[in-house]
Amino acid sequence: MKEVQAILFDLDNTLMDRDHTFRSFSTQFVQDFLGHLEAEEAQEVIEDMIHRDADGYRDKDGFFVELSEVLPWETPVTAEHIRAYYDASYINHGATMKDAVDVLKYCKERGYILGLVTNGKVDIQNTKIDTLALRAYFKAIVISGEVEIAKPDPKIYQLALDRLGVTADQTLFIGDHPVNDIWGAGKAGLQGIWLQRKHTWDDQLDIEPWKIIYELNELKSIL
Repeated sequence: MKEVQAILFDLDNTLMDRDHTFRSFSTQFVQDFLGHLEAEEAQEVIEDMIHRDADGYRDKDGFFVELSEVLPWETPVTAEHIRAYYDASYINHGATMKDAVDVLKYCKERGYILGLVTNGKVDIQNTKIDTLALRAYFKAIVISGEVEIAKPDPKIYQLALDRLGVTADQTLFIGDHPVNDIWGAGKAGLQGIWLQRKHTWDDQLDIEPWKIIYELNELKSIL
C-alpha cells in the first residue's frame, strides 16, 4: 500500500450515530402517536420498532406498512401518515457519532483528502449531512440514490476515488458494515478500517479489515 493520501467515510453509524438518532425518533413517535400506553408498554413498543428497523436496512415503505398494522393504535394510522411524520421529523433527532467532528478536523489538519460514500435517498442523506454540519469536511460526497450505484458495488467506491483524484492504494475506507463498507471497498482495492458496532463479522467473506476499531478516536493512533 502506498502512503495514505485520502480517507473515505461511511455516514450512518460511522459519522452519524444512527442508534441514538433512531431511538430518539422512536421515543418521540410513541409519545406523539401512542400516548395512551403505560410507560412499560411504551418502552416495549420503542424496542420493537428498533428491532423491526434492522439498523436501517429494512425497506422503509415496508417498514411503515408493518408499523401501521402491528402497533397498538388507539386510532388507526396509515403507512403514508407514518412516512410523512418520519420525513418531517427523523433528522431532527440526528446526532454525530462520538468524536466524529474531532476526528474529521484531525484528518483535515494533517492534509488527508476526505470523502463520504453513503447508501440512501439523495434528499434524506443530504439533509443528514447538512443538519450535522459535515459537508465542509469533504472534497467529494457520493450518495447511492444520486449516482444509481449502491455499496457494495465496487463502482461506487471507484467513482469516489475519481472525484477525489486518488487511487485505491492511496485510500482508506472507514465504516461499520462488514459487507457494504469493508468487503465492497476491499473489492475496489481499498484498505478497510472496520468500526465495530452492532454487526458481527461474516467469516465467509474473502476480504478482512486492515484494522478494527471500536471508537472513531482510535483512528488517530493509526493514521
